[in-house]
Amino acid sequence: MTRSRAYHHGDLRRALLDAAVEVMAESGPAALSLRDLARRAGVSHAAPAHHFGDKAGLLTALAAQGFTLLADALGNAGDDLIDTGVAYVGFAVRHRAHFEVMFRPDLYRADDPEVVAARTRAGELLRTGVARRTGRGPDDALAAWSIVHGFATLWLSGALPPRVGPDPEAAARTVISRLFP
Repeated sequence: MTRSRAYHHGDLRRALLDAAVEVMAESGPAALSLRDLARRAGVSHAAPAHHFGDKAGLLTALAAQGFTLLADALGNAGDDLIDTGVAYVGFAVRHRAHFEVMFRPDLYRADDPEVVAARTRAGELLRTGVARRTGRGPDDALAAWSIVHGFATLWLSGALPPRVGPDPEAAARTVISRLFP
């Protein structure tokens, strides 16, 4: 990559990740190709490979970015279990492409150190949020995660009944409140 291309794009890596999110929003992760991302970013078809190596490398970077964004959302949710769950659902809705990759380790290199660190941080924030609220351990954390993850997945797939309303965070708050009063 030449200096003029680097200067022109500023942060080509980020531009490629942003383009990947757009493609996935349109067509899902299966439609993702490095060649298409290069075309969208206006760079040579070799440029994405320079940054990520291959599609799995790109999805690894996207998963790491997603776990970091999730950890930030959970960290900003405060100490309340319900707020933590609502933050999880809000993250899934706002960052759907990331969410769809993060929990599909068959798509990326799950043992990548950046992914492991970000996933560990997000998991720790979720576990500590549950422990502070319930005073119990890992089984409650797994139950809480299962509930919010399931709700988020059902919301994103359009499988919830219309009566839950148009606001995913308000609906999640109602569901979580019923299960963890």
